Amino acid sequence: MKTLVPDALWERIQPLLPPPPPRRFRFPGRKPLDYRALLTGILFVLKTGIAWEDLPAELGCGCGKTCRHYLRLWHQAGVWRQLHALLLAELNGADQIDWQRALIDASFAKAPEGGADTGPNPTDRGQSGSKHHVLTDA
Repeated sequence: MKTLVPDALWERIQPLLPPPPPRRFRFPGRKPLDYRALLTGILFVLKTGIAWEDLPAELGCGCGKTCRHYLRLWHQAGVWRQLHALLLAELNGADQIDWQRALIDASFAKAPEGGADTGPNPTDRGQSGSKHHVLTDA
């Protein structure tokens, strides 16, 4: 079976991950799962589109709830943003990005309950939402 987290990818991601919290001496609880196994579980769910609860135990990635928790935790720590910047810098340094032509697209997502990252949409009678932009090279 092809691994979802090859060594080259793991070498880039591992330094970006926050250290695991220290364990208590007297009542240490369960041993924390291996971060690489958790990342494998996260990528498996994102790649296949299955529900978090349906993550197969045979993969050895922990349960879906744990993987989802770490996905959220690492997002809040800025891991994915840092990884994206690192990979873009590598590709740009290797002259692998064609900046001669670019495609820009955007979508608007309604947010009826609002939130810190939403604002009024001038084209939708001022209803709150969030606009997402994507830029891709040729």
